[in-house]
Amino acid sequence: MTPPDASGAVLAGGASRRMGADKAFVAVAGVPMVVRAIGALETAGAEPAVVVGGDGPRLRQLGLSHIPDRCPGQGPLGGIITALAALDAPLVMILACDLTGPSPDAVAPVIHQAGAAAGADVVVPVVDGRRQWLHAAWRSACLPVLEAAFARGARGPSQVASQLQVEIWPGPERGWPPGAFHDADTPGDLAP
Repeated sequence: MTPPDASGAVLAGGASRRMGADKAFVAVAGVPMVVRAIGALETAGAEPAVVVGGDGPRLRQLGLSHIPDRCPGQGPLGGIITALAALDAPLVMILACDLTGPSPDAVAPVIHQAGAAAGADVVVPVVDGRRQWLHAAWRSACLPVLEAAFARGARGPSQVASQLQVEIWPGPERGWPPGAFHDADTPGDLAP
């Protein structure tokens, strides 16, 4: 099956206060989390894959493409807006930078589902009853709605859900790969 035309973006603009270090560069199995997330996007066919926000010079030293966040320090919705505005693709797969086990086997199905769900502005996977807004495929056409909501004060993607066609998706029949949605907010979250 040919994947839909999709780009990818990893959001790396958070303050990482609870981690005590920039989460994007914290290594899991010897590889910075941001590199692992970009690799999952690219392997799943979401190319180009870029990093939005964060330490641009340091990210470029790792060989990653970087886009400055248009709204630094203003929450993940600003990063999503930046990615949709910068990438020339009908779909943009968004990942958080703090995933400890990002997997192309969890990214590719979301992209395919978004390609099949022509009426959906965003396809949001659900894991253990939680909506994964920062592991979702966003249709670029919803950018004006997101920008208007941001201008009214929305800072999180769930705050604009009522204004979008959202497909909440439980995932493929075989289930999600173990650990693919686990994020690390504190050093204790890095333990296996």
